Amino acid sequence: MTTELSPRRADGWTAAVRQRLGLGRLLPLGGATDGIWIAETAAASVLRAEAVVPGAVLGALRIGLSRGAADRKDMTTSEPTSPPASPSPSGAVPGPVPPPGALPPGPLRIEAEFRAAADRPLPGTAATLRAALVAAAAARLGLEVAEVDLRVTALLEDGASDGGGPSPDGVTPDGGASDDGDAPDQVMTPSAASPAAARADGPVAEAAARVPGVVSLTRTLGSPVHTAAGHIRVEVATAGDHRALDVARSVRTAVSAATTDGLPVSVLVTDVAEPPAGRAR
Repeated sequence: MTTELSPRRADGWTAAVRQRLGLGRLLPLGGATDGIWIAETAAASVLRAEAVVPGAVLGALRIGLSRGAADRKDMTTSEPTSPPASPSPSGAVPGPVPPPGALPPGPLRIEAEFRAAADRPLPGTAATLRAALVAAAAARLGLEVAEVDLRVTALLEDGASDGGGPSPDGVTPDGGASDDGDAPDQVMTPSAASPAAARADGPVAEAAARVPGVVSLTRTLGSPVHTAAGHIRVEVATAGDHRALDVARSVRTAVSAATTDGLPVSVLVTDVAEPPAGRAR
């Protein structure tokens, strides 16, 4: 039997799907035990802003698993996913539960296109851009980047080689499914619409919202604090002047302290933004 959705429900479903796809891939942040992920669009916006290199203008930019990590993921995708385990009688707590469709922990690979200045040595420009991307990923976000694949798409005219800046059209193109089926083919620039901020409601949400470096809670995948059988997931937007991994770790600590049931906590960083005016950093 087929149930026809009303126009309003269909529009709401479409908007939710578009918002989810607007996050790009959900990238592991930190190690396997950290239980932290960050939206690809959030990470890409930081990398684009930081990787301003003379003689290079970034175009399409994607972040995913490194080749080795992707191969390991492919070897395990045929195995059924076990439900979250309950705490054992000895008191051991199971590991954090990833958000739906999140990539598993492991080193990452950046793939980027750029236009290069014709009056500069191309290998030097590429090496400088590669180093800037890796440094920004580690220092500003906490991402473990093992590979950077750069491709020159065009040469810049004389006088247009100051570097950096958004792609020429400044928009995020609509693309088909990526190789892991969860995001558009290209992430050019951050989406114009930031993840929706949510009010901190309840002791767990309030504890997360009070962490230094948290701009707001968000509700992209649902409730800002998602509590299910055996785990808790919190969504946050972090301040651009704080390292995202450090903030998310503090959120996990604060949320764990605010609960009494000992459930594992995972954190999803959906945006990296400037803190509201007047808020202490």
